[in-house]
Amino acid sequence: MTYTQLGVLAVIVAIGLDLFLLRTKLVARKVFWVSYAIIVCFQLITNGMFTGFGIVRYDGAAIIGGSSPENGTPTFIGDGRLVFAPIEDLLFGFALVLLSLGCWVWLGRRGLQRTPKSGPPIWRR
Repeated sequence: MTYTQLGVLAVIVAIGLDLFLLRTKLVARKVFWVSYAIIVCFQLITNGMFTGFGIVRYDGAAIIGGSSPENGTPTFIGDGRLVFAPIEDLLFGFALVLLSLGCWVWLGRRGLQRTPKSGPPIWRR
């Protein structure tokens, strides 16, 4: 499987879990999309630094677009990249954020940690 196929699969699985298994329906909420817009800005900054400085490199055959030019630095925008990173990174980032928040909401609905955990342990009071 290519990086692109894995990214699309990750998004489909995350949305399926959100809508049908966890039933949190975060993708239907405006607050999720506002929060994700903030997160994606920071994701682009960090991904751009890692790929722009050459810390992380991708095989051109596995991503949309091509490989880096001869000088090793990928294009800033274009050729399947956004802020140096492949656009597939946005797919994985979306899936990660959605799955993390979905699990958080799902566990919260189950009553996990109803009693605040700050302060000394309950048995020492």
